[in-house]
Amino acid sequence: MMMGSLEEAIVGARTKPEVDDVVNDLDIEEEEVDVENQEVYIAKINKRIRDYKINVLNEPRPGKKLLVLDIDYTLFDHRSVAETGYELMRPFLHVFLTSAYEDYDIVIWSATGMKWIEEKMKLLGVTGHPDYKIMFYLDYLAMITVHTAKYGTIDVKPLGVIWGKYPQYSSKNTIMFDDIRRNFIMNPKSGLKIRPFRQAHLNRDKDRELLYLSTYLKDIAQNCEDFDQLNHKKWEKYKPDRKLQAGSKRKAEDSPSKPRE
Repeated sequence: MMMGSLEEAIVGARTKPEVDDVVNDLDIEEEEVDVENQEVYIAKINKRIRDYKINVLNEPRPGKKLLVLDIDYTLFDHRSVAETGYELMRPFLHVFLTSAYEDYDIVIWSATGMKWIEEKMKLLGVTGHPDYKIMFYLDYLAMITVHTAKYGTIDVKPLGVIWGKYPQYSSKNTIMFDDIRRNFIMNPKSGLKIRPFRQAHLNRDKDRELLYLSTYLKDIAQNCEDFDQLNHKKWEKYKPDRKLQAGSKRKAEDSPSKPRE
């Protein structure tokens, strides 16, 4: 799974690129900041849509929903010391991505540089995996800054950048996972705040977050036509509407069949 020198890969994947850092534990409730539709931020998003160049690794597939994933503390513990990438990887990562790929096109979006993203994806064995494909990566250059009265200026990940370039995706079929809520403050209903994966050496054997989230992604992909109707804060309590499923099945069965010729 490791690429090139083991020592170099591990050191490289644990060293932040030279980009402006923000306080990792800063968290914001979406109701505290009303920025989603302010014109100045819409203008910034439009500029990213126009100017940011995406290197498409795999083309979008018809009919698929969109899953946008953070890396640090979501898929990977980048602060812990380890001898292999496997030890830093969140448990069930490949099982999770394989399952998600059945229903979703997958995008990786990290608030770091592109070289950092590419190195970590190689380190984790995501690059070139035979069971799933990543559509593309986005780095910190695709993010925008917004001003909040309480916290000042912060960097965020507006999904509108993707939606502007790929109109087949929208809030109705997109979900983003991040361990920091502020990153999806522009699209609060589309974001799910994942529990951070820290201290990998202590938590590898008991972390089941990605396994549980695989079930959630599968359930909403198969049972929800409009993700705007979901409350991702309550994802653990989500129960598919089995009655609706049964009703749809009965309706199909009761429909008059086409006469044979």
